[in-house]
Amino acid sequence: MIKSSSRTAVPPGGEGARHQVVALVHAPQPTFELGCAAEVFGTRRPGLPAYYDFRICALRPGSVATTAGYTLHATAGLSALDEADTVVVPGWAPDAPLPEAIHGALRAAHRRGARLIGLCSGAYALAATGVLDGRRATTHWNRAADFAARFPRVEMDATVLYIDHGDVATSAGAAAGVDLCLHLLRADHGAGYAARVGRHMGVPPHREGGQAQFTAEAPPRRADPSLAPLLDWVSGRLGTRVSVAEMAARLRVSPRTLARRFTEEVGTSPGQWLLARRIAAACTLLEETDLPVEAVAARVGLSSATNLRRRFHDALGTTPAAYRRAFRHRSPVPPGNAGT
Repeated sequence: MIKSSSRTAVPPGGEGARHQVVALVHAPQPTFELGCAAEVFGTRRPGLPAYYDFRICALRPGSVATTAGYTLHATAGLSALDEADTVVVPGWAPDAPLPEAIHGALRAAHRRGARLIGLCSGAYALAATGVLDGRRATTHWNRAADFAARFPRVEMDATVLYIDHGDVATSAGAAAGVDLCLHLLRADHGAGYAARVGRHMGVPPHREGGQAQFTAEAPPRRADPSLAPLLDWVSGRLGTRVSVAEMAARLRVSPRTLARRFTEEVGTSPGQWLLARRIAAACTLLEETDLPVEAVAARVGLSSATNLRRRFHDALGTTPAAYRRAFRHRSPVPPGNAGT
């Protein structure tokens, strides 16, 4: 997993304030990346707390052309970035220069403590400001060589889905933008809240940032849903010992074939996927129950508190106790919505 630096679970405005997310759009604006941010941060969902306010801004208020042929209307100018807790650059035309006013506004927001997010080619805009100098970043695999040539001070890593430094984060192309945005929800308000938003969106389970991008050289993602029943079966039995051999037997394939299908469909190995599910289930129990760590470990199939602590620290860079202190009671679940 790509670890982030420590971050508070509530916005700078305080316990009751909503986190202000502002997407900076610029012609020709990619629409999918903007939609990723708007869907995660800007959509109100019945039964779930609304922790974010979302809006867009542009260099100047008014119409902004998109890559899809229609226009957006930005009601706010760059002054909106002065109030942002998170600034999202949802794609950027790689050949487009960064206007000096935008350069200054992004730098000022970063100095003030706002989190800067570059989705896909949005990494170009962040790199042009210098905030990525000396740090790892990612973007769409097809743009990696060009990006590295233009920004030699940035360590380009096109093998991962996203990289989060805490104050700055970048994602690979397309659906990786959703992965990064949901990861940020996890960082802000815990695994349980992010999982419920993901279920509302109908997206697959959480993908870690260190998972590989699917490039032209990689096997294509399989279209058939052959693993779906197996994933559901295993997810319902996290408290028991489930081996890769048992998973393969249930699917009536060899462990080698199972590993290949996991790589193609899920993007990771069966063992790593299972461990990630156990860690995610532990996060939810730490957030939503008062169970002791030993009991949490038993319920998610990690056998002991010692094993849970080790696995938890490897995955999230913190301890179960510290995670619970950060996220316990942060995201209350309305009655009857625990499984939503």
